[in-house]
Amino acid sequence: MSTTPLPGIGVQYDLTTRERRHLSVIAHRDGTRTVNVYRADDPDACAQSLHLSGAETTSLIDALMPAHHSPNLLHTTGLGLVAERIELSAHSYWNGRLLGETRMRTETGVSIVAVLRRAEARPSPAPDFRLAGGDTLIVIGTREGVDAAASILGRE
Repeated sequence: MSTTPLPGIGVQYDLTTRERRHLSVIAHRDGTRTVNVYRADDPDACAQSLHLSGAETTSLIDALMPAHHSPNLLHTTGLGLVAERIELSAHSYWNGRLLGETRMRTETGVSIVAVLRRAEARPSPAPDFRLAGGDTLIVIGTREGVDAAASILGRE
């Protein structure tokens, strides 16, 4: 794999597979990704280009490297719990507000176990943690609670 800085854009990662196929991923500064697949007969000609949002990128990563294969992770489904990522939009009502203002545990029974911001993770954020648009909240609770949390956090 090779890495190429793209000033003002992000970073491009190029990979040639063992089948001699050329792939590239452009990691944009805004958190989105562009995945390019090049033609087999001309590795410099792009055959397909997909632009993925941050949430789509996370889903693709989860599909390529599913965390449930780790023997050390808690499997919550048998316990009636689910763990999910909920992204705050840039226009979220909660942008700039304190986590405690969401009253998430009281209203839904869901726990916010971490907040991902850019390349950093804040585990066990306190009620005085200030949320920002683009944050991804890692929540755990019942299916109903997580759905309610997504509805509350999706407020604009």
